Amino acid sequence: MTPKRPIGAGAIPKPVESPAPSLPDRFPLYAALDLGTNSCRMLIARPEGSQFHVVDSFSKSVQLGAGLERSGRLSRAAIYRTIQALRVCHQKLRRHKVGRMRLVATEACRRAINGREFMARVERETGLRLDIIAPEEEARLAVVSCAPLVSPGTEQLLVVDIGGGSTELVWIDLREVPPADRARAIMQMHLGFHAVTEGPSAKVVDWISVPLGVATLREQFRDVEDDAARFALMSWFFEENLAEFAPYKDEPSRKGFQIVGTSGTVTTVAASHLGLKRYDRNKVDGLTMTSDEIDRVIRNYLALGPAGRRRDPRIGLDRQALIMSGAAILQALLRCWPTDRLSVADRGLREGMLYAQMAADGVLDEGET
Repeated sequence: MTPKRPIGAGAIPKPVESPAPSLPDRFPLYAALDLGTNSCRMLIARPEGSQFHVVDSFSKSVQLGAGLERSGRLSRAAIYRTIQALRVCHQKLRRHKVGRMRLVATEACRRAINGREFMARVERETGLRLDIIAPEEEARLAVVSCAPLVSPGTEQLLVVDIGGGSTELVWIDLREVPPADRARAIMQMHLGFHAVTEGPSAKVVDWISVPLGVATLREQFRDVEDDAARFALMSWFFEENLAEFAPYKDEPSRKGFQIVGTSGTVTTVAASHLGLKRYDRNKVDGLTMTSDEIDRVIRNYLALGPAGRRRDPRIGLDRQALIMSGAAILQALLRCWPTDRLSVADRGLREGMLYAQMAADGVLDEGET
């Protein structure tokens, strides 16, 4: 028997409220958007204790810096791809009614002749206003994001953020900070590398922004056809660009020294080491890898060759073209400093921006990180 339609029921359905929880929240949502040389990435989160809970995210490979090394300009195709991605970000920000946000662009827009012009076009066409941040702020926010991974026994810390267009390195002396307070001292750097804080503080020994990331380093040697030769040249060239980094000349002891690496390269190498067919942040973030384990993964990448890397599910289509330039940077870093271990951080600029905003607003609980 055919069911009868209720009296008064029309052909157009009545709007139904979203099943999503509608309980009032204690704090507004925060957003952080990082437009880099290769990717456009965004997080939307709310404060939760001394950390934050991610509500929504976005990540897209836009290759904004494609061709920048040759022309000095952002190309029309790259601009189109990026604006399309930023429109999606704008929709998410509106849908979630985000109250506070920080939207930034980094190396590609810093270097491009038409970088400022592009920022104006982004605001005109998407409604989003992005700031082109200086390398020091980029380095500082990457350091802040890695604070929870700092070991209480760490006295000398090197944080490395391998980006698409640049690589930031920050060397921090923690010897005057009590072990239990070291992670918190790193988080206080959202105020600035040399900000005056109460009590013993972390001291920045030196920092550097090398204008070579996974995309720009690859561009430098794209005319070298042999895969292994290109990798060796990239690693050597990157190491040459570290010569002016002060701690490079003053080698400390292995004891109490920690390197934290944050980037798609580092997390991809970690995923390959673990043999993950599907990426799992919970298994990767905070993982410690030995230099032998990293070398083994890199040798495997070289053995696969370009065709094999394209088919490897652990690398992924977005990462396969850039993984060897990133691996060359990683290998150079491990040659330079006295450690056989690397702490893997699946976090970076976006997480640092979220923490900085929330800390400034006083919405995070003071306590253990």
